[in-house]
Amino acid sequence: MREISVKAEKLQKKFGDFTAVDSVSFEVEKGEIYGFLGANGAGKTTTIRMLCGLLQPTSGDAMVAGFSIKKDPDEVKKRLGYMSQKFSLYPLLTVRENIEFYAGIYGLTDAVIKARIPEVCTQVELEKLEDKITGDMPGGLKQRVALACAIAHKPAIVFLDEPTAGVDPILRRRFWEIIGALSDNGTTVFVTTHYMDEVEHCNRISLMHSGRIIKEGTIPEIKKAAFEKPILEIQTDTPVKAYDALNKVKEFNGDVSIHGALIHLITGMETAGAKALMEKALAAGGVEFTHPEEVEPTMDDVFVKLVKNYEAK
Repeated sequence: MREISVKAEKLQKKFGDFTAVDSVSFEVEKGEIYGFLGANGAGKTTTIRMLCGLLQPTSGDAMVAGFSIKKDPDEVKKRLGYMSQKFSLYPLLTVRENIEFYAGIYGLTDAVIKARIPEVCTQVELEKLEDKITGDMPGGLKQRVALACAIAHKPAIVFLDEPTAGVDPILRRRFWEIIGALSDNGTTVFVTTHYMDEVEHCNRISLMHSGRIIKEGTIPEIKKAAFEKPILEIQTDTPVKAYDALNKVKEFNGDVSIHGALIHLITGMETAGAKALMEKALAAGGVEFTHPEEVEPTMDDVFVKLVKNYEAK
């Protein structure tokens, strides 16, 4: 039987005449990693702050860990952990002292806190760093300290708002492995991000745009819904030049996008004809490139396509 940790129903938040979150509804199952994906300003942070009981919704409601965010926000706060975009740590305190402080806020006794600190430090891989001054630590380790503070009281649900912003790719990957372990142990993880590659770690995602959810589902479901035709990819040392050359070909009737040294072409043409026309256009433009190959769409491709489709309605 499905156990629901979070259920939002027509959740809306207005600031004056501006609608930051526009009647969103979704469910998150227990132990699931649920991702909220969208550009800055899409409404992700406002949604997560409402779910945490930090903002009252203008209309609608959500049940979080069995309690209404409108009627029982204080009960909601007791049962969740929250890690904000900017690490809310005390830089002059040690790792241990930061965890002690946050655990105390959640009402843990001194004896429980003392036993909990080595456990939580092991969970987030901060063993033997408990007495380090937090302000002296690199960003990736501060990130783990912030997570340790958020889970010190063993919350049922953890809300992570852009948790890996500004962290290098290697440490980001390790952080997601830690998040995966939390999920495996039954903790529900609700995470917002604008890093498209990170959503591959989520069980399900919602794509937000202009305060609305424009698509929800698993990664394969969303990719399939966005693209019925294959994506052709080339690699080149002159991506801007290649982009310009391909955009001039009206027969493609599709989209061209740059991904570093890679160019993606999405077209309604049949594959063989599209490849031939692609090679001809690039050669005419004086572009050196690899042979076009079919590839799986990236989440960047998916997001751009779905936003364009949404705005065209």
